[in-house]
Amino acid sequence: MKINPYQILRRPIITEKSVDIKARSQTLCFQVDPRATKVEIKEAVEDVYKELQGKIASVHTARFRGKVRRRGTRFGEKPDWKKAYVKVKPGARLPEYVEASR
Repeated sequence: MKINPYQILRRPIITEKSVDIKARSQTLCFQVDPRATKVEIKEAVEDVYKELQGKIASVHTARFRGKVRRRGTRFGEKPDWKKAYVKVKPGARLPEYVEASR
């Protein structure tokens, strides 16, 4: 589908839930292109994070419908999007998205 892995992986999802999943079950969360397949997502994560080369156990995806929003008397709709859960094999070191500043 796409050659550039940054077109498939749009951004990491950093929420309380995703950080908890990352700590408990070695799983990373990403917002991905809605047309991307699991194989393409796996290859894109391996390209972007070289330390995970060959260490991805599985990829699960979830689709989300865009919500209807209203501003005054006008209605609009947010775009549909897709989330990917990338599970890493035990023993692999997970990349850090954000460094804590104190």
